[in-house]
Amino acid sequence: MKKLFLSAAIVLGGLTSFASTSPISNSIVKTVSIQDEYTEIKLEEVPSAVTDALKKAYPDAVLSKAYKNAASQYKLDVTVGDKVGSVYANADGTWVKK
Repeated sequence: MKKLFLSAAIVLGGLTSFASTSPISNSIVKTVSIQDEYTEIKLEEVPSAVTDALKKAYPDAVLSKAYKNAASQYKLDVTVGDKVGSVYANADGTWVKK
């Protein structure tokens, strides 16, 4: 009789571990990329007003790449020390916040 109860307890205990469900976590990450349709241009094609504004605002900045969009706005990839970033400017050298 003891063996019957012990066997039943073991079987029922084993079934409860299979019946338990673990919480399912679905983490969906959405990445939205906004393309402003900038096309790469030569560094020599950047207007002097833009390069002068860059030298004035960031004297130690090194211009690595330049891009232009249809609205004559410029995206400038610059390096200042060990930091790399992008700044945006209009053709007249005024900064654009993006």
